[in-house]
Amino acid sequence: MAEVRLLFVDVAPALLSLFDSYAAEAAFGRRYIAADLERLVPGARILEVGAGSLLLSCQLMREGFAVTALEPVSVGFSHFDEMRRLVLEKARALACCPEIIDQAAEVLAVDQRFDYAFSVNVMEHVDDVALVLKNVGRSMRVGASYRFTCPNYLFPYEPHFDIPTLFSKRLTERLLGEKIFASSRMGDPAGTWQSLNWITVPQLKRYVRRLTGLRLTFNRSMLVSTLARVASDPDFAGRRSPALRRLLMMMVRWRMHHLFGGIPAALQPIMDCRLEKIGECQEI
Repeated sequence: MAEVRLLFVDVAPALLSLFDSYAAEAAFGRRYIAADLERLVPGARILEVGAGSLLLSCQLMREGFAVTALEPVSVGFSHFDEMRRLVLEKARALACCPEIIDQAAEVLAVDQRFDYAFSVNVMEHVDDVALVLKNVGRSMRVGASYRFTCPNYLFPYEPHFDIPTLFSKRLTERLLGEKIFASSRMGDPAGTWQSLNWITVPQLKRYVRRLTGLRLTFNRSMLVSTLARVASDPDFAGRRSPALRRLLMMMVRWRMHHLFGGIPAALQPIMDCRLEKIGECQEI
């Protein structure tokens, strides 16, 4: 990523701050799946669902994995275009371009190809969560797993806009719409808000019960590591309000954030999910 950054410095300095934000997200994503990658054999086939800037997919290609990047430019994320073009330009020079499927996960039609799949903060933006789970499940070989993290909207907080939620997306928009659509936190606040699907832990459990051959588990320590990230990632911390940032920094300093690991997954603001394929994936 340091080499890619030099390209942005030379030819697109106006995009440098945007690149730095997504480079930090890619680095977080690499740490998030690090233990899973260690269990894969060299050349294993990996699917990144919602590859965004393509930084992480290209990095994994450079590490010797066979990566397929599933990424349409969806509503709220058109600002990826120029960034992706430059990232791919550098990836071609370094011979680490992934296979790119330029379509939504809802129309993915691949059977038993991948040894591992992952996504980072993508599932809250898909149009049909149940269909994505089914398609990704079918695309994996038996024994593979799909690891993903995203917000849990059962918890009353929306992280993209750093606002409380009020029972439903519609009511939240009605009461906080002025703050949402005037947000300076992203290039297209209206498109980003429109893309949010209000995914929850109980919803995921219900969807997976309708599918054979898949097992869903939740890692409750994700919230602990996310709170710790506030202390180590200035860009991530800067997306929170000053008051919240001070509170979280104090909790991390006093190591109080470890207490949150005991909270049930359904009540945590962040999900860390693993969808394991244990047999043929079919809809009941």
